[in-house]
Amino acid sequence: MNRTDRPIANPIVVLREEFDDWAVLFNPDTAAAVGINPVGVAIWKRMDGKRSLKEIVLEIKTSFEDAPEAALEEITAFVDKLAEHGYVGYELKDDTDHRTI
Repeated sequence: MNRTDRPIANPIVVLREEFDDWAVLFNPDTAAAVGINPVGVAIWKRMDGKRSLKEIVLEIKTSFEDAPEAALEEITAFVDKLAEHGYVGYELKDDTDHRTI
């Protein structure tokens, strides 16, 4: 994954928003669930395959005043972890090929 790849939420995953802006992601194919905090929810809602990871980070830094300096690394790690567990894929972009994995 690189900074120009565009993360895209797995369309079968259900986002259930809870109190205090926290949420649960549920993957019905694997019966796996994970809780995410308000920043995670904001990231999830921006993973539409149209925004690059870098663009998402810039939006998060604008929306959350207390975003850390290492936001790019932290958000990259978060998205990569979601991808490892099937919650997210990537819309790859290069000069010759456009495909989703």
